[in-house]
Amino acid sequence: MFFYYFRLALRSFARNKVLTSLMVLAIALGIGASMTTLTVFKVLAGDPIPHKSDKLYYVQLDPATREGYQPDQEPESQLTRFDAEELLRQGKAKRQAVMTGGGGIVEPRIDALKPFSVDARYTSADFFPMFDTPFLFGQGWSAAEDEGHARVAVIGRELNEKLFKGENSVGREVIFDGHPLRIVGVLDTWGPKPKFYDLMTGRYGRPEAIVLPYSVAIELRLDRNGSMNCFGRELVNDNQALNVPCAWLQYWVELDTPQDAAAYKAYLDNYSDQQRAAGRFERPANTRLRAVMDHLAFNNAVPGDVRLQMWLAFGFLLVCLVNTVGLLLAKFLRRSGEIGVRRALGASRMDIFRQCLMEAGTIGLAGGILGLGLALLGLWAVRHRPASYAELAHLDGSMLLLTFALAVGASLLAGIIPAWRAMLVPPALQLKSQ
Repeated sequence: MFFYYFRLALRSFARNKVLTSLMVLAIALGIGASMTTLTVFKVLAGDPIPHKSDKLYYVQLDPATREGYQPDQEPESQLTRFDAEELLRQGKAKRQAVMTGGGGIVEPRIDALKPFSVDARYTSADFFPMFDTPFLFGQGWSAAEDEGHARVAVIGRELNEKLFKGENSVGREVIFDGHPLRIVGVLDTWGPKPKFYDLMTGRYGRPEAIVLPYSVAIELRLDRNGSMNCFGRELVNDNQALNVPCAWLQYWVELDTPQDAAAYKAYLDNYSDQQRAAGRFERPANTRLRAVMDHLAFNNAVPGDVRLQMWLAFGFLLVCLVNTVGLLLAKFLRRSGEIGVRRALGASRMDIFRQCLMEAGTIGLAGGILGLGLALLGLWAVRHRPASYAELAHLDGSMLLLTFALAVGASLLAGIIPAWRAMLVPPALQLKSQ
């Protein structure tokens, strides 16, 4: 019966080309707009590290002065150097990593290449196992190398291709800002979106080309980037010095269970109380420990205009469906005579209902095909916008299936009322009027 109803739907399309085209176009426009914005939203709102996002937590303390204090207000978004290094030294979490963004010049030692600038990440040894970074060659450095200020580095795959033509470069040197660093590992393709571990240096940019120990970056006084907030009462010459009241470092910990997270939160509160007793902190304990998705939600990782565009697109789809309901109703009721004949020949009301729903679903399928083309065109336009997330706007397999599911489902929903009205047509009255 399925294929029989499908053939009837195709014949009906041929008899009512203009009306059918209008319905297909209405569905396609709504699907195209909805899938374009939904795809962008999915890319931006996705879990960047789904297998352990509930185990990674971002740490915040409140070392600011008493001035302007309000209970339960949001603390500093980053840590001071003193606090970050002290938490790292105490090592109360399963893993912990201090980090900040940076950049410098790489000298390629290849005649055909000129020195070029790259983004860098200054961090500690647990960064790699904590964030499950994939390695093409070698591995990250050790905690002992952190403590010994070892001049080591991990480089990205693209930089390895550029400098060493993709060969295993472990053990060789890369010259970064005039300093030779021994390569201990080469990262494979890696780049969580959004770049949750550091929202200060670009949420949807590429991962850093080179990663080196935070201790080395401090020792060599390498350039850094990202935000910094200084809240002391006195001017300072070096805002990256150990005891300067400037917050500029991100700090992440890995905790396996909610109980571990609660215990670490208590430890942060106790640490704050100790620092207040020592005269460093002026405010009562005010700490935050947010998991990855909570951290992204709090920092509005999904731009507000993307959410608004998505809801407007679905509103437009709803308008298209309302129009489709009216067109289907007109189309089915114009065939009251045909429906009356079918009922007189033995077709039940449910047979009429199924036939009409099949016709609505076929319209949705056609609208989905055209809507897919419009969605691809819309995503192409998004990729040409000057937004940082633009290049991520691609339709994957799951969204492709969702396009057709949404198109067919929406058209079936729109066809319920017209199909119900059609099945209630009195056959005797229609036959008498013919």
